Amino acid sequence: MFHSIVLATGGQVPERVVPNSHFSYLVDDADTWIQSRTGIRERRFAAPDEATSDLATAAALKALDRAGMGAGELDCLIVATSTPDMCLPATACMVQKNIGAVNAFAFDMNAVCSGFVFGLETADNFIRSGKYERVMVIGADTYSKILDFQDQTTCPLFGDGAGAVILGRTTERTGILQSVIRSDGGGWELIQVPSSGSRKPVTAETIALRENSFRMAGKQVFVFATDVIPQIIEEVTTKAGVAVADLDHIIPHQANYRIIDFISRKTGIPKERFLLNLDRYGNTAAASVGLALDEYLRNGTIKPGELVLMMGFGGGLSWGGILIRV
Repeated sequence: MFHSIVLATGGQVPERVVPNSHFSYLVDDADTWIQSRTGIRERRFAAPDEATSDLATAAALKALDRAGMGAGELDCLIVATSTPDMCLPATACMVQKNIGAVNAFAFDMNAVCSGFVFGLETADNFIRSGKYERVMVIGADTYSKILDFQDQTTCPLFGDGAGAVILGRTTERTGILQSVIRSDGGGWELIQVPSSGSRKPVTAETIALRENSFRMAGKQVFVFATDVIPQIIEEVTTKAGVAVADLDHIIPHQANYRIIDFISRKTGIPKERFLLNLDRYGNTAAASVGLALDEYLRNGTIKPGELVLMMGFGGGLSWGGILIRV
């Protein structure tokens, strides 16, 4: 039986740092207001000519360099994003060209903020099938391109970035140990860009109504997240035959510190086990889990042999968890 192991990771964020004070036009004492509600101090915004594929390409090249392998050795390239360069073709094909992954098939996956976890699940199954040996998964988003900057409830929350991981094949019982992914289409309206596709194409009228921008029902999403995260933790660990106490680290979707604080109190899991970088990057959507994994592997916080639970949740509604021994 084959298993998937992490060969290397890479991460990329734009150069432009956007502090909370940037939003002072929306609310008095923006820094205090935003930090107290989210834990976010700053985020990164892509340059006007910088697209999702650019960040994804940079993260991919870093992962390849750290793996010591050429892009031609990849069998598959998955880009998880809800902010593609354009509605077609797939952003993954642009990244494929940029890095020279001539032997890989490439496609996009849209599970919104759960995308990286869904991508890992897909890649793991490709490898377990025995047909493919090396698969790259990139979570990448540029939400600064779709935000409504007059909506103080959403626009301070998000940043741009990309996180990449290369999975390889092994016969040892290590790497990805267990996974759970779920969707509930009954909640699709809670997170959406109303005018962005075939149901309501972009027109001058929808632009005037800012319906081509991101919308989220924040309170309902908070309730959803705090409900499903404990379920993910319990279900994944039970299926893997490990105790919650055995988890060395948890990398949640980097959405809001209040969610993590609530989950810590609800489950009894110490807050220091949750690895966070949302204070510096905000919510980078599909990039958030991959960015955090890359950062904490590189700085030595996550050590070889440790158990790490990665979790995503977001639009769709969608959620899931991946348990991995690094």
